[in-house]
Amino acid sequence: MVIEDDYDAEHRYDRPPVPALRSLLPDGVCYAGSVSKLLAPALRVGWLLVPRDRRDALVTAKRYADLGNGVLTQLVLARLMESGELERHLRHVRQRHRRRRDVMLRAIERHLPGARVHGAAAGLHLMVTFSDPPGGARDGGFRDTDLAAAALAGGVKVHPLSWHRITPGPAGLVLGYAAGPAHEIDEGVAAIGSALRGLLP
Repeated sequence: MVIEDDYDAEHRYDRPPVPALRSLLPDGVCYAGSVSKLLAPALRVGWLLVPRDRRDALVTAKRYADLGNGVLTQLVLARLMESGELERHLRHVRQRHRRRRDVMLRAIERHLPGARVHGAAAGLHLMVTFSDPPGGARDGGFRDTDLAAAALAGGVKVHPLSWHRITPGPAGLVLGYAAGPAHEIDEGVAAIGSALRGLLP
């Protein structure tokens, strides 16, 4: 049995979504999703499509695992799905996030010369690496944790890439763009650029 978590499937900007494995093998794949990034993480509601012969066992296991989710939240989500309102909301959110992503890409080009951007086609964040930063220092010439700390001192919170990797690699950051308006995104990346310049020789 394959469990497919189609993470960020609804947040794709430059290309159509990759077909779900569930569509190719419905009897062998459990398909999971949630509305955490579409509506609100606090709703704590999602879905799981399972092969018909596994449904009863799954319902029983879920019931005994956590006593179930709130009925009202599930009914509201079902109504949003059935009415088409969820799809309309998704189109609106996708356009807004694409605009914010584009602002961040331009800001990175302007304020972080030499940075490489990864993962721009989908999601709500970008990964940026500094393997060839200004000044030519290899591997960034600094630790990404130091850059994150310097950015935080300048009022911008970012995740150092080293927090998310197992093997060594170039210094980098994970930058989210979903929560702030365009002008804050540009100002934030400018502050990261200022912090970076302060770390380079």
